[in-house]
Amino acid sequence: MLERKVTSVGILGAGKVGTAIARQAIRAGYSVAIATAKPPEDIALIVEFTAPGAIATTAEALMRDSDLIVIAVPLAKYRTLDASGLAGKVAIDVMNYWAPTDGAIADFEGARSSSEVVQLHLPETRLVRTLNHIGYHELEQNALAAGRPGRQALAIAANDVAARRLVADFIDQLGFDPVDAGPLIAARALQVGSPVFGARLARFEMENALSFGTVELIPV
Repeated sequence: MLERKVTSVGILGAGKVGTAIARQAIRAGYSVAIATAKPPEDIALIVEFTAPGAIATTAEALMRDSDLIVIAVPLAKYRTLDASGLAGKVAIDVMNYWAPTDGAIADFEGARSSSEVVQLHLPETRLVRTLNHIGYHELEQNALAAGRPGRQALAIAANDVAARRLVADFIDQLGFDPVDAGPLIAARALQVGSPVFGARLARFEMENALSFGTVELIPV
């Protein structure tokens, strides 16, 4: 099945990460909508100020109308995500778990990556892990056109191969070299504290880091 070309991006969450992705997506030519748990009128001014060009909308409209969705809500609230509304959607999980900041959350203290846990809550979502291992400042500062020397690589993990390809194109349009890390279990190599997390790596460096196994990927 041919994937629909992504022209619209919906972002669940209006924090620093979500709005940074929104700004970069707007620069890349995408139409962008942002939604939170609040009514659109309550976040309209914030969206206008932090992501000029994006529109504030409801989560329901965003999930219905967006070609690609970015989940950028606080990780502790992942169970509030609408599994039925996200069913069949390609969604990027940018949420990170860091106990010193978030406090210990039992759901994320096992061997699974946070994305694998989120996937259990969203079983019909075509969940993709990427954009979590770069700082929101660097997302805008480090972006370069394709082919430019020093272009930073970002890894992509998902069980759905077509979703990985779709998101790879999105990452390329944002200004980064996409690296296919394979199925969602590979998200364990992209978590907080891993050698990849926060590192500015070129494509071959990212491929080497993933190939040589920065994290032991054992199914649970």
